[in-house]
Amino acid sequence: MKNTARKAKQFTVTALFSVALSLIIVSSASSVAFAGEAEAKDLLKAMSDYMAKQKAISFAYDTNFEVVTKDHQKLLLASSGKVEMGRPDKFRATRSGGFANVEMTFDGKTLTLLGKDDNLYTQIEVPGTIDHLIDELRNKHQRPVPGADLLLTNVYEELMRDVTDVKDLGSGVIGGTECDHLAFRTKEVDWQIWIAQGEQPYPCRYVITSHQVDQAPQYSVQISDWKTGTDVVAQDFGFKAPTDAKQVDDPKKLVNIDELPDHFAVGGTK
Repeated sequence: MKNTARKAKQFTVTALFSVALSLIIVSSASSVAFAGEAEAKDLLKAMSDYMAKQKAISFAYDTNFEVVTKDHQKLLLASSGKVEMGRPDKFRATRSGGFANVEMTFDGKTLTLLGKDDNLYTQIEVPGTIDHLIDELRNKHQRPVPGADLLLTNVYEELMRDVTDVKDLGSGVIGGTECDHLAFRTKEVDWQIWIAQGEQPYPCRYVITSHQVDQAPQYSVQISDWKTGTDVVAQDFGFKAPTDAKQVDDPKKLVNIDELPDHFAVGGTK
């Protein structure tokens, strides 16, 4: 009987492993799934609480932005940059890629966007906190900050909005750091997050998949060189215009400052 039981167990493990190579299906009705869901939520909440407590943060990042052409070809646009922030209202971010070299500076009152290659900049009055700035950029100016959801003071509430499915996928390693790997689903997107284990549960990788869009394109941001508190070098968040830089009054005059190049267009009109 013991041998039979052992063989049955081995078959089950082998069968589950084979299925995992193609698609992991977890029944939401099982007690294990409910336990995993609760733990995943706790891990995400711990990350959110940790992030909100940090008054000074800096990190480097790499993004991958998938676009799908009208003939169903997937193209991957890559960029890198650095973020420095001092809560509640100081922020600087840089981003460079094959077509863009941009700096964004916010001192609590004025947002400055600088296109370094063209040496052009524009300024917008947006007094308030970093949370308010992120909201204004995303909804009013259509210029979202890479991984902006992870920078808010209420990360948990923002990410969990409209979530219908939660999975704890165990551990993963990102850039040599062991992480907790969590997966979530909403009506419009699937998203995954890898959270560093230990006393600094910061987000190491964040991936969003648009499963309602043809070919399910993804957007991902990977974080490295994470620093907080006294490890962050004090920065002056005031903007100092480079030599011969020209100010323009309309942000639209700054070309190639988004993650999507200007010669790309939604709907395939270019």
